[in-house]
Amino acid sequence: MKILSTLIATFIFSQAHASQVDPVAVFSTLLSQPIKAFQLDWKVGDRANYDIDMGFIKGTNETLVREKNDRGFWVEQNMDLGFAGQQKAEILFDKNTGQILEFMVNGQPQDIPDSGNQEVIEMREDNITVRAGNFDCVYVKVRDTDSNDVSEVWINPQVVPVSGALKQVSPGPMGTVTMELTSFEKN
Repeated sequence: MKILSTLIATFIFSQAHASQVDPVAVFSTLLSQPIKAFQLDWKVGDRANYDIDMGFIKGTNETLVREKNDRGFWVEQNMDLGFAGQQKAEILFDKNTGQILEFMVNGQPQDIPDSGNQEVIEMREDNITVRAGNFDCVYVKVRDTDSNDVSEVWINPQVVPVSGALKQVSPGPMGTVTMELTSFEKN
């Protein structure tokens, strides 16, 4: 799990309207190492697909490594929330540090989100069953010290490409937001 902190980084952007934990900050704190000590080991074509449940709004999210260039990796997230609309997020990650270099939503440049301040409340080895199967994983519960929101995430970046996320439960503006892995492809 040496690249745990960077593999989960894209998950924060998959719910643009939800209050989110920043896994990069969480796992760099957990591992007590700076993120720049890690290198991304992504391959073009790596992908993970998720179901999204926001109560009365349900949808899907496909996250994929679209391109590798001299600067890093372009990760694309295509979210379809049915009647609530569609969104395409594109994130350029520095291949050596995991730092976000560029962030666009529906073709429009965005400010790079602040990572916020997270406090790990609980972390343990776990096992979870999601639509994509049964997985050994790490369970992490995190509190955002600015908003006091608590989020949970189950991850296994050794098996699941891009974010490593198997499931995430976070507070959102209209209630709880749950994302669950449905399928993945690791090259």
